[in-house]
Amino acid sequence: MKIGELARLTGCTVETLRFYERRGLLDALSRSESNYRSYDESSVRRIQFIRHCRSLDIGLDEIIQLLASRDAPEEDCGSVNALIDRHIDQVAERIAQLTSLREELLTIRGRCNARSTSSDCAILRELSKPEAAA
Repeated sequence: MKIGELARLTGCTVETLRFYERRGLLDALSRSESNYRSYDESSVRRIQFIRHCRSLDIGLDEIIQLLASRDAPEEDCGSVNALIDRHIDQVAERIAQLTSLREELLTIRGRCNARSTSSDCAILRELSKPEAAA
């Protein structure tokens, strides 16, 4: 199949597929006489794998590593486990950061519970203060 058909079947854009090719995540199986890239069902499954990884917020470099392991089914999967463990730790850290951000926003929001003019708005005053050291 041509790249447009692969895009349709996988829900990706042609530009995304070309980007994946440039990054080494996807290879065209061959080229036609008119120089069109050619793909097959294995390409569809590979893109579905990539999209599933992306839906889990796994980065492209990590996906390349996962694909290498997937393409070597006889190898030990310890590196896959380690990669996912690192990703879980990163997600936990982001959750902690977002929880802290939410608490800070709730604190700021709590400073102004009554309608007032912008010049008297405690939220705007709080946001006008210099940012605390990050």
